[in-house]
Amino acid sequence: MSRRRFVAPPRESSDPPDDTGCTILHVDMDAFYASATLRTRPELHGRPVIIGGSGRSVVLSATYEARAHGVTSAMPMARAVRLCPEAVVLPPEHALYAEISRAVMAVFHDVTPLVEPLSLDEAFLDVSGAIRLLGNPASIGAAIRARVEDEQGITCSVGVAPTKLLAKIASGLAKPDGMIVVPVAEAVTFVRSLPVGALWGVGDRTEERLVAAGIRTVADIATARRADLERAVGLAAAAHLRELADGRDPRRVQPERAGKSIGSKRTFETDLTDADDLDRALLALAGRTCARARAQGVLGRTVALSVRWSDFTTVTRSRTLEVPTDSTRTVHRTAAALLAELAPRGRPVRLLGVRLEQLSDASVTPVQVTLDEPEHGWRDAERAADRIGERFGSGAVRPASLLGDGRPSSRRQGPGLS
Repeated sequence: MSRRRFVAPPRESSDPPDDTGCTILHVDMDAFYASATLRTRPELHGRPVIIGGSGRSVVLSATYEARAHGVTSAMPMARAVRLCPEAVVLPPEHALYAEISRAVMAVFHDVTPLVEPLSLDEAFLDVSGAIRLLGNPASIGAAIRARVEDEQGITCSVGVAPTKLLAKIASGLAKPDGMIVVPVAEAVTFVRSLPVGALWGVGDRTEERLVAAGIRTVADIATARRADLERAVGLAAAAHLRELADGRDPRRVQPERAGKSIGSKRTFETDLTDADDLDRALLALAGRTCARARAQGVLGRTVALSVRWSDFTTVTRSRTLEVPTDSTRTVHRTAAALLAELAPRGRPVRLLGVRLEQLSDASVTPVQVTLDEPEHGWRDAERAADRIGERFGSGAVRPASLLGDGRPSSRRQGPGLS
């Protein structure tokens, strides 16, 4: 969900919600990284805690006590500490998070094989095949919540709905430690009662443009003149928003499958310590990786970053995206966020690698419109650059930041195909 907080709309009926046909669950751990870390620091329960590094790193997670002061994930640590000076700052424990995530995903797989992880701490489940054995969807959601808390000592929130969109929104509204069921018969009423910013994929800039056009709620999207909506967000985004406003979301839960990956890596002649040099290197790696993906007609769901320090210690971090991509801009931003979480703080970097994993055929994989970008924006520009590169060579078109003498040199670089 967005960092912005929304309140669940009131139901017209006082009867328990009917979960018939609500076979999609979205399960999201509550303040996962902070909650996991506090398992070994019980004396800090109830206090504001921030998980992250120091210096130029960003907030990985924060307890709800810290969030009450305005601290959010991905916020620069320096700003977070200014907002909540009394917070206890703890370093990330990635091995612990991976261990708990595996255990939580195993709980999901005990319910259904149709599990689509979005990240370490959240996933979609299709429980249509589990109802006969385990009971109705709401009962399954409640059982998952109880088992996760009992076995892992952390809480999670669950959205139960007929579509992925509604389940995702519902789990966010249920936080922390709650569950919301969106009945089939109430789906349209539910989504149209929300502000436009509650829609999955509507960021701050898109919300600002919609509000400026007088479109403040999802109901306003449904009733707005098509020309006004298209003028505010573009043709494709307007059509996409109309679908969401009608409660339509045809996407199915897609189980995680092992697949090939595409990547690029670079070992530097001189170890890099400067943040700008590292960012330029990441941009170049993301560009090569995504150009290969586009050439092969595939999209990647997971971005993986490999870092080898000067002492040859190597670490790998990954993040699963909400939708598959072949966009250099998206992969670069994700890889940069992963590097920031490692908080290198001047530690010499010998090698960087960027990979796209969980590949799927671009011709049959739906790509959600990126609402906060121009309709004919970065992806079209990248494809145009591909065509120029095919004709005049791969170096014919590059981002401006990669031109000139500032580009880091390398001992070797390779495609990293597997």
